[in-house]
Amino acid sequence: MDDLLGALARLVARLEDLERRVSALESRSFTVASSPAQAVVPDKPAATGDELVPPQAENIFSVAGKAMLGIAGAYVLRAVAESGSFPKLAVIVLALAYAGMWLVWAARAPANARFTRVAYAVTASVILAPMLSELTLRFQVLSPAVAAGLLAAFVVGAYSLAWRGNLASVVWVAEATAVSTALALMILSHDLAPYIAALLLVAAATELAAARNRWPSLRFLAVPAVDFAVLILIYISTLPSSSRPDYAVISPSLLVWFPSFLFLIYGVSIACRTVLLRQKITIFEIAQAVIAFLSGSLGWLWFAPGVGRTTLGGACWFLSAACYTAAFFCFDRIAEQRNYHVYSTWSVALVLAGCFLLLPQIPLVLVLSLASIVAILIGVRVARLTLEFHGLIYLTAAALASSLLAYAARALAGTFPTAPGWIVWTVAVSAVVCYAIGGRFQGELWNQRLLRLLAAILAVSAVATFLVSGLVWLAAIGMTPGAAQVAVIRTLITCALALALAFSGSRWHRVELVWTAYGTLAFVTAKLLFEDLPHGHSGWIAISIFLYALALIIVPRLTRTSA
Repeated sequence: MDDLLGALARLVARLEDLERRVSALESRSFTVASSPAQAVVPDKPAATGDELVPPQAENIFSVAGKAMLGIAGAYVLRAVAESGSFPKLAVIVLALAYAGMWLVWAARAPANARFTRVAYAVTASVILAPMLSELTLRFQVLSPAVAAGLLAAFVVGAYSLAWRGNLASVVWVAEATAVSTALALMILSHDLAPYIAALLLVAAATELAAARNRWPSLRFLAVPAVDFAVLILIYISTLPSSSRPDYAVISPSLLVWFPSFLFLIYGVSIACRTVLLRQKITIFEIAQAVIAFLSGSLGWLWFAPGVGRTTLGGACWFLSAACYTAAFFCFDRIAEQRNYHVYSTWSVALVLAGCFLLLPQIPLVLVLSLASIVAILIGVRVARLTLEFHGLIYLTAAALASSLLAYAARALAGTFPTAPGWIVWTVAVSAVVCYAIGGRFQGELWNQRLLRLLAAILAVSAVATFLVSGLVWLAAIGMTPGAAQVAVIRTLITCALALALAFSGSRWHRVELVWTAYGTLAFVTAKLLFEDLPHGHSGWIAISIFLYALALIIVPRLTRTSA
């Protein structure tokens, strides 16, 4: 140990001697350059933080020389370690302290010496990154966990040193070094967990700093790295064990919690920035929230098969309640439109995800049908168009889950299906009730008209399905209806509906019913071309065309009479 201290003392003395020589040369050249004339230079305010100044003011060659001396010192320590003259652990501690010393010098550089600060921070990074790589991969002196911890400590140390002076350059260099080194060591060592933990810690530190308006641009560096690392973890862990024999075994709990921590970090950060600090959510944050949520969801579904589905479904319902609260009680619909619409969209998506994860088919359909009616009713009462759209989304999801949409498609076109279950008719009745309630929300804006039109289409489709099915079943009492007879029944019902819609829309000034009437005629046109004419009998085709012609004549007259 005495020999090691002696060698260190000689190294420090040599560096100090070289610095004195460089300083003497600088002062001599400055004296010669300034002696011919005494120019009066106006006072300028001192640069602060990372304000950019001309590199000539810092003597770029001198700074570069000092940085090279620092790198030379790192190679001296490497030579000492390879010689085996001193304990490797002592040399490692000395080398880490040496890299940290350069980082401290970078933070303590003069306020107007940005190039010096960057050069010293780069020197610290050039010393640390190769040293950790060799000690971990080549010499195998450090475990991956220790190397990852040192990288995280390097970033945290840089944040601490740069915080008071708001030194963005120091933090940028330190974080870029730590992130790139962690990703490289993660890939090369095939030990994922320690470096992902370090990247998550770096991401958390970055979000904490951004919440205090410190270096928010660093998020564009940390986010892609940690997302990539977590997705690599999920992908590698889903491969068969035989295809990844050289990868370190990862605990199943870590496979679940690493993606969950990713979502927790960015979920809490985005909620604080938007709800507490009242900042507008950015496109970057929207995309990151979705990526983090999907990563966490995959972790629970794939690596926790027993409780993952239940836990994830419950979490979706809890988050949906939180998002609904934020959207309708925290954000102003006019001043904070983006936040309002983003959180409300997340709310309906989370409700649907929780329902499909937790509920069997029949409870799922009943809950979604009830949710559609309640959402539209509350939307009408409190004049929230967003809630009415959510009600239509829940109704559509219920129609999909109950197979109402599939049954309606077969009942109105193609091979006629067998009798549906009661759950299908429950959703059909819900569609009619939703239009009856939502149609009272009057307004001439495009989104208000679109809402009424969509509600009318769903209700009319349900009614048409019910009438066609009922008439086919009545016809089956006295005969066995074939494809031609079913086609005529469909034409009769749809044409009658077109007339009823045109009359109702004209009488009660419901323009959405008039549009739906013309849409029904377009449907009949397509049905005649693709069903009746190719596959029907001449007599039955004539009846269908006759009914269609009457509808074409009467529907426009009804609408003109109203106008």
